[in-house]
Amino acid sequence: MMKKRIYIWITVSLFIAGAVSLLASQHPDGYEKAGKELGFIDRATSYLHSPLPDYAIPGMHSWLSSSLSGIIGVVITFGLFLLLGKMAGKRN
Repeated sequence: MMKKRIYIWITVSLFIAGAVSLLASQHPDGYEKAGKELGFIDRATSYLHSPLPDYAIPGMHSWLSSSLSGIIGVVITFGLFLLLGKMAGKRN
């Protein structure tokens, strides 16, 4: 029963990441908008490199890029938590 629930949640998550994410706003969020309005967006820095900047696959310019980046994000997140769960299970 538990495995069936996990498969259902993964399927729902992948659907949301791949399909519903296309309905997300293309407008900048509040922080980005404030940075543009106050003139410091050009000086913004990032401490970590993003593998999927702006929820897109670099070099791919279509709706498919947003969908795939969402699906990849779900798969990576699920994989990390699965790994953490297995590591925590071994400790006990």
